[in-house]
Formats: sequence, structure tokens, C-alpha cells
Amino acid sequence: MKYSTSLFGTIKEDFRVILEKDPAINSKIELFFNYPGLIALVHYRLAHKLHLKGFKILARILMGFTQWITNIDIHPACKIGHRVFIDHGIGVVIGETAEVGNEVTIYQGVSLGGISLEKTKRHPTIEDNVVIGAGAKVLGNITIGANSKIGANSVVITSVPPNSTAVGIPAKVVVKGKSNDLNKIPDIQFQLFNYLQKRLELLESQIPHSEELQASIEKLNLIYYEFLKSRRE
Repeated sequence: MKYSTSLFGTIKEDFRVILEKDPAINSKIELFFNYPGLIALVHYRLAHKLHLKGFKILARILMGFTQWITNIDIHPACKIGHRVFIDHGIGVVIGETAEVGNEVTIYQGVSLGGISLEKTKRHPTIEDNVVIGAGAKVLGNITIGANSKIGANSVVITSVPPNSTAVGIPAKVVVKGKSNDLNKIPDIQFQLFNYLQKRLELLESQIPHSEELQASIEKLNLIYYEFLKSRRE
């Protein structure tokens, strides 16, 4: 696809991509009132130009105002490509040295953050056509390869190869190749309860049962079965 090389052409692309990708939109008027991600992107485009021309403080002031009205924090020095869609957007953070490619979709609560205090490249690089699920944290100078997907609430601290799906805390690649499933996150609570149940059964088999111990075991079993019941519901 051929992208615009002008500032206002790029902003028009930002408007157009929402009309193409968001099935919830019913009118173009909504673009000005219901899409904080779009407002933040437009302000970023202007602030980034100011930053490149040396007006760094003015650029930061503009993005500070933007953060106040949208709850989205984008540093004006970061690099954001064409047709990026920040859906809902509340809580999104994009750090100073982050690089975001073209056709990227970012959901609410995503952080492209740094883990170093050095004046170096310390934020992630997101290549083209990546989808980052709600609440995901992508941290450090790592690369998320083109056409990859990051599951909701995942914490990514190592690079993800192209055409992959990564989920979990810390995130691991669970699918190689295109996938639409962003919610295959390991159920840590369920795994923990299973471990505790097996541990309890082992202890039961090794020590004599007093009435007090038996009562405690029954309470733990009740908690475990209530948990399982809540998971089914």
C-alpha cells in the first residue's frame, strides 16, 4: 500500500483506518467525540513535527495536554507509522524511543515501556501489521515481528518472531503462523489450585489424621471446589 508523505495526508489516513476497521462506528461525527486514540494520534503527529524541528518543550506541552484529555501518554519523540489504530485507547503509554510500524492495532491499557534509565534505545519496536491486546505490556528494547499478535494482559520482555502469537506472563510464543486468538493466556490461578490440591493429597497420605487436621483439610477442599464451581460459571 502507498502511504501519504504529508502530515495532513497521514492524519487523513488515521481517520480513514477507523472507518475501515471499527465495526462499532455509525457516523463520522463519532470520530471527534468517541475516539480518544484518534485525538491522541493527531496531536502526536503535530507534536512529532514540532519535536523534529527543535521545539521539544512545546511538543511535550502539547502531549501533556493530550494526556490530560485522553488518558493516553505518547512521547512526541517516538516513531509511529501509518494507519495505526488505537482502539478505545484509555491507559495506552508509548515511550520516547518506541517505534511503531504501519497498520498496527493497539487496544486499551497497552504500554510500550522501557526497563532502562540509560539514554539509549530502551523501548520496543513494533513491526507492521501487529495487534497488541488490551492491557499488554511490551517492555524494553525488543522487537515484535511483523504480523504477530500479543495476547491481552501479556507481559512481553523478549522479542517475538514474525507471524507469531505470544501470550502469558512472561509471554511465550504459543502459535507460529497467523492466528486470531488473542486470549489463550495460561490460567495461573487454576494451575496454582491444581498444584495445591495435589500437594495436599500428598501430605494427607504421609501424616496421621487428627480431628483438627481433618477439619482443616475439609475447609481447604471446600474452598477448592467452590473455586472450580466459579470457573465453570
